[in-house]
Amino acid sequence: MPPLVLTMGDPSGIGPEITSKAWYALREVGPRFVYLGDPSTLTCPMQIVSEHQFTDVDFNAALPVLPVSISRAPVPGKPTPENATAILASISGAVALAKAELVSGIVTNPIAKAFLYGAGFGFPGHTEYLGALTKDWPDQTNMQRAASGPIMMLAVPGLRVALVTIHLPLAVVPDALTTEGIVHAGTVLNNALRRDFSIQAPRIALAGLNPHAGEGGTIGREEVDIVAPAAEALRASGIDIEGPLPADSLFHGDARQCYDAVLCLYHDQGLIPIKTIDFWGGVNITLGLPIVRTSPDHGTAFDIAGKGVARADSLIAALQQANIIARNRIKSAAWLS
Repeated sequence: MPPLVLTMGDPSGIGPEITSKAWYALREVGPRFVYLGDPSTLTCPMQIVSEHQFTDVDFNAALPVLPVSISRAPVPGKPTPENATAILASISGAVALAKAELVSGIVTNPIAKAFLYGAGFGFPGHTEYLGALTKDWPDQTNMQRAASGPIMMLAVPGLRVALVTIHLPLAVVPDALTTEGIVHAGTVLNNALRRDFSIQAPRIALAGLNPHAGEGGTIGREEVDIVAPAAEALRASGIDIEGPLPADSLFHGDARQCYDAVLCLYHDQGLIPIKTIDFWGGVNITLGLPIVRTSPDHGTAFDIAGKGVARADSLIAALQQANIIARNRIKSAAWLS
């Protein structure tokens, strides 16, 4: 199987530091990955390669690097808007490598979106950008998908959550929720659990929006008018989903044994339990794409960049998870066809 590709992210953040630390942690056990970015910021042994030399590098001895030209030398903790074009080129270049099947999946280092808007970046985040870059691709597996992404999933050992809405102000979430949107997200989630996680009969829990899941409409009508009809439609399509359920009782240890993933309705509803269970090791996974994509579940951390204290746990987990998903897609292609 080809190696993974790791994007540069913002080179003024902790991306270069955790990249080097991830290589030291994984060089003997894998998975193998190539870095698409500025080599000057790395502190691990490296070997500059072309896109057709990935397999020629002894990963135990050096990190393969596909260099990306940057406009200004990065200064840790001080983002440089002039490097926005290079940051975006690293992402689009990784997608091109995946499309050419030179890599088995993409792992993305953190970006700071505010510094990319001047370079034409018009998306709320990585997830939406990758969805646009792969929108017109054919599905390269044998699975006949009923819906496509991108849908954001966060995962730690023992818990997976997928999000119906992502980067929206909380005040606009109720108006943004639709029965059709929940059905779409639930379908993508179900397909991904089967294809990417090799769960042949997924069990999904659907969170409610309001306290006590609205208590039959006495604490908000969203569950009655929007969420419950979505659950009914998903069940009618053959998906095993329960809900809407009160979110305050969905995430304790016993409850987590009853499902394979939770479909949450807004950002913090899913991220708070994920980060409470494993603050350092969470992984962001983009579902419903024709490519494998994961990332660490944290930002650029400019405040600690260059100080040598950044933890690579989440990036290591993201690389490992991307490798697992890529292998699962190969295995699942036959029984999903």
